[in-house]
Amino acid sequence: MPEMTVSVRWPDGSLQDCWSPSLVMHDHLAPGAFYTVADFAHRATTALAEAGERVRQRYGFACTSAAASAELVRRRAAAHRHDDLVEVVRMWPPLPAAAPTSPTTPERP
Repeated sequence: MPEMTVSVRWPDGSLQDCWSPSLVMHDHLAPGAFYTVADFAHRATTALAEAGERVRQRYGFACTSAAASAELVRRRAAAHRHDDLVEVVRMWPPLPAAAPTSPTTPERP
């Protein structure tokens, strides 16, 4: 199961790396995007719960690291106003790029 790290900048300017055991974070957050603290905390903790559940389904035990990451996000979020902005600085690894499509050549009459 691929793991990933999401780097965020909190409203106070501090950086935090959030670890996830799954790439599911890409389903909830986007690199370069800004979210309110409340929205970010909801999205991140939801994604981490999904990632932890994927580990449980695959290996038969809970992922305590995902739960710890979610708790850290909740604690950091509680230290800021809910309408302040959090920036997703980087998500690593990125999603694989979509295969380029070749342009279709229109048929000539």
